[in-house]
Amino acid sequence: MAKVRETVPQIDLGDSQYYFNRELSWLEFNNRVLHEAIDTRTPLLERLKFAAIFSSNLDEFFMVRVSTLKEQVEAQVSKLTPDGRTPEQQLREISQQLRPMVTRQHQLVEQELRPLLAQHKVHILNYIDLDQDQRFYLQQYFEENVFPILTPLAIDPSHPFPHMSNLSLNLAVSVKDPVTEKDHFARVKVPSILPRFVEFPESLRQYEGQKAVWVGVPLEQVIAHNLEALFPGMVIQEYGFFRITRDADLEVQEYEADDLLIAIEQELRKRRLGGFVVRLEIQTAMPESLRSPLVEEFELTDDDVYEVEGLLNLKDLFALLGLPLPELKDPVWTPAIPPRLKRVNEYETKEAFQQQQAIEDIFSVIQEGDLLVHHPYESFTASVQRFITQAAYDPQVLAIKMTLYRTSGDSPIVNALIAAAENGKQVGVLVELKARFDEANNISWARRLEAVGVNVVYGIVGLKTHTKIVLVVRQEDKQLRRYVHIGTGNYNPKTASLYTDLGLLSCREELGADLTDLFNYLTGYSRQQAYRKLLVAPVNLRDRMLALIQRETAHAQQGHAAAITAKMNALIDPMIIRALYEASQAGVQIDLVVRGMCCLRPGIPGVSETIRVMSIIGRYLEHSRIFRFHNNGDEQIFIGSADWMPRNLDRRVEAVTPVEDPKLVNELQEILQILLSDNRQAWDLQPDGRYIQRYPGPDEAERSAQRILMERANHSE
Repeated sequence: MAKVRETVPQIDLGDSQYYFNRELSWLEFNNRVLHEAIDTRTPLLERLKFAAIFSSNLDEFFMVRVSTLKEQVEAQVSKLTPDGRTPEQQLREISQQLRPMVTRQHQLVEQELRPLLAQHKVHILNYIDLDQDQRFYLQQYFEENVFPILTPLAIDPSHPFPHMSNLSLNLAVSVKDPVTEKDHFARVKVPSILPRFVEFPESLRQYEGQKAVWVGVPLEQVIAHNLEALFPGMVIQEYGFFRITRDADLEVQEYEADDLLIAIEQELRKRRLGGFVVRLEIQTAMPESLRSPLVEEFELTDDDVYEVEGLLNLKDLFALLGLPLPELKDPVWTPAIPPRLKRVNEYETKEAFQQQQAIEDIFSVIQEGDLLVHHPYESFTASVQRFITQAAYDPQVLAIKMTLYRTSGDSPIVNALIAAAENGKQVGVLVELKARFDEANNISWARRLEAVGVNVVYGIVGLKTHTKIVLVVRQEDKQLRRYVHIGTGNYNPKTASLYTDLGLLSCREELGADLTDLFNYLTGYSRQQAYRKLLVAPVNLRDRMLALIQRETAHAQQGHAAAITAKMNALIDPMIIRALYEASQAGVQIDLVVRGMCCLRPGIPGVSETIRVMSIIGRYLEHSRIFRFHNNGDEQIFIGSADWMPRNLDRRVEAVTPVEDPKLVNELQEILQILLSDNRQAWDLQPDGRYIQRYPGPDEAERSAQRILMERANHSE
């Protein structure tokens, strides 16, 4: 029998030294995103994509996280984070840590990626590089397409400083009146309704004696070189480009709102106008005479100003990803149809659904046993979307209930729900109006669904409904049978091709009964406190997760083998982290795959020496959540919508389901082992907070988990 290990009670596991700061940990995550743009093993246009993602991520970080810290400073919040930092300290350290990363990003784009693109006949030119014919074309383009849209705004005692919209790109301009000899300050907004890069026609794509694939110029430079048209009779003295980021986190007082939909619409209007400015981005060359008025007007400090070389707003580089250069992109991937669903997907038309005798329906496949689907390796369209669509047309289906957190612009899922209502089925949909930055889209869907008679609800006051669940009730041989889908990702065909997610399709009676209870909790009045199989937040998920971790601790203390493997987007929750520390002290082997923020410090002697934390950043966004507990050989494994964060455990409605079919348990174990063995996109978290990327050893083959999972899906029988 193995020697029983004892815990070390004298160590204070609540000590701030054992926790990383969540904001600084997020910056480390975004730094790993940037590294994919730096890594020369990444195809060139994909490198450009990761540079754009880095900028897009930062925009949201400032709009939500930095703005929250600034509000805490303003409110004189003194409470320390678990890692022992004040809001002021966090803001200061964010600025210190982020500046070198932003500098590296812009150097990469200007000094490496733009020249490499030019080698492949893609030229992002500066206006000063243009020949006479190209300049003449841009002058005409400006006069016909840009000039009528622009509104130059003077700023002086009779013209107050104009309101500038969130994430807007602008020109600050200094002009002199030749009559009065007075200097004036003005602002010109770069219209976002126009393409950011003005592309030249094919006849003007000759560059250095070669016909280029694409040649273009940033729109702001076209405006800058035609400022005389905007300020006729004035002398243009100086100009500079700048961009602002405002607070954009919605504040909806749900308890006081008579109509949540109207309240959120009003907040969205406020967001479009924007809150206070949290960041000012300028080019390094901007003159101080233009910089100072902006800093003063927006009430900023030097820590809020980011000076960069080259282009501002690099997320607009997404526009170049559609270029017809497949050799500079990841190979096209077509998700595989799960083997058990191939016979179901032979009929694709609406008419085929209505001719049930011609189809082997998906329900009969689910009756044969639980089905696990893994996106984007396996087709979302052929599995989850097929499940919902077939339910909409199946005459035996009486009711469909589901949650919608985020979905696509032209959603086949929503269209199927509309068809189901039109076919006389009872359809209930919980649309989460508070899904950040998707609120307007969800309001639109909610109204469309209500218009055709779908029962639409907006969730529970004070909670976001983040769970990913579908319940289908079907009449079969004089009895009702319930079919369920419980997933880790949104019902969105577009993100299903970009995010890794898992879903369980089942007709197990206990899961069907649990989802029935959960939907009653979501749509009616309920104080449901117990579920047969599901782990539900905020009801029992936290307690059950802690109990599962503590059970492994007890097994280890009794000398039994004990292990935890968990995959998630973020690990923030102090109670969960403390429980993992206690498990590690007892000798539990813990492997964590955490894509983004991780506040747990691994590898600390006497505290977390048996804990390993890794992160995978690759072609697909790792979004699936898997929780595996050894349980003294009687494995338990779960999938679901929740990360180990306070918001998921306490302030959201989440559902995590056990996976009990032995074949599916083995499949999930295999997926976890593939992820843990990655040596291409994997990073290991060090005790000091640094991440070190794995590389194959001298005699070791490269193992990209995502590539292996694609090959695995293609070769499944």
